[in-house]
Amino acid sequence: MPETLPVPGGKTNGVFFQAGWAIAAAFGAYFCMYGFRKPYTAASFREDGLWGLDWKSVLVIAQVLGYTLSKFLGIRVISELPARHRALGIVGLILLAELSLAGFAVTPAPWSAIFLFLNGIPLGMVFGLVLGFLEGRRMTEILAAGLCASFILADGVMKTVGTWWLENGVSEQWMPALSGLVFLPPLCATVWMLSRIHPPDHRDVAARTERTTLDGAARRDLFRKHAPGLVCITLGYLLLTILRSVRADFAPEIWLGLTGEKAVPSVFTTTEFWVAAGVMVVFGATVLIRDNRFAFFTSLGLCLCGLAVCLGAAAGFWTGAVGPFVFVAVVGLGLYLPYAAVHISVFERLLAMSRDRGTSSYLLYLADSFGYLGYVIVLVLKNLTGKSLTTDPATIRLAFLNMVAWIGLLGMVLFACAWVFFARRLSRERADESSTPDHGQGAAV
Repeated sequence: MPETLPVPGGKTNGVFFQAGWAIAAAFGAYFCMYGFRKPYTAASFREDGLWGLDWKSVLVIAQVLGYTLSKFLGIRVISELPARHRALGIVGLILLAELSLAGFAVTPAPWSAIFLFLNGIPLGMVFGLVLGFLEGRRMTEILAAGLCASFILADGVMKTVGTWWLENGVSEQWMPALSGLVFLPPLCATVWMLSRIHPPDHRDVAARTERTTLDGAARRDLFRKHAPGLVCITLGYLLLTILRSVRADFAPEIWLGLTGEKAVPSVFTTTEFWVAAGVMVVFGATVLIRDNRFAFFTSLGLCLCGLAVCLGAAAGFWTGAVGPFVFVAVVGLGLYLPYAAVHISVFERLLAMSRDRGTSSYLLYLADSFGYLGYVIVLVLKNLTGKSLTTDPATIRLAFLNMVAWIGLLGMVLFACAWVFFARRLSRERADESSTPDHGQGAAV
């Protein structure tokens, strides 16, 4: 095991130092990972398409296919990888991703799309490795909120970075690789910081249960125990992934469709800054909830509230009550509330509440794999039916608004069903507990 952090000052100062260090490390590492994943989406890629798909959609699909495959592989890899190998694993995966971007730069179309597929495979496992350093702690929510803020903010920043390279004469082919090189040194530094985070102590284990590796049989047992609720959460998360990915990968096209004008590079960073700030405040506060059962249902409630915000934003834009900037920012906040809740609190508190063996990373990768698979299917169907997301501004505008409305509505139904399942189970467990001596369940710490 690597040497852990020295704790300066007294006990209280040490706690704040450790938390600040962990937030900075996780935020920095995953923020830098996006430098290898997202800058290319700032380019238009107006080359001829392939198999009836426009070229940018081909590239997005290629990378997301690799990312999707990675999520399915990660169900096993993340749940079985020993903690001592996480830091080295992150650096190795990032180097493979950068080599793939170099291959994309020197390979002519359409073969260059293969390298974006290869780029997606290593990147898809980075989040689970970073989250592994943070989960199972009394302060996990605030630590993971910093991690989630990184990918919310990075979505906008990396498009700004990509646009800057293009405006300064770098070709669309070389821009992704150059962007990755810029973020390689800070990524290595922040991964080193991650490797110095101390493991959960005995008080963390008492509050949130011990997080352990799982073999195939144990993973299946954990899923079966909560299957109806997990299926509802996974389907709801699938819808959120589709909306979030379309909003991220086609941000320039969506902005053009909403305003009729090309977006300036800073607009992507500005909207995501306010979204990230909102998510940090909301989920940073949930760490104060010590009762795991109450925190779990609070996180499901935040999922419902966020989707309701999306519906309200769509209605406001249709009626002219809000403008494009506010609409994009409010939709971002609305979708990231449930999206971040699943990453930060839903699975974390489910394990803490149930005292089951396992990791929240495993449950998240289970949901993530189907989420990205759904996104690939949507992209292919959209293009094969002649409704490209990159060509006609009117099509983009209508498609995005309809997507926000329908996903908001269906998502609320699915998360409400998950709430009902777990609430009924909780009622049965409480009835059983009332007839037996209380041996402590770790729900309230």
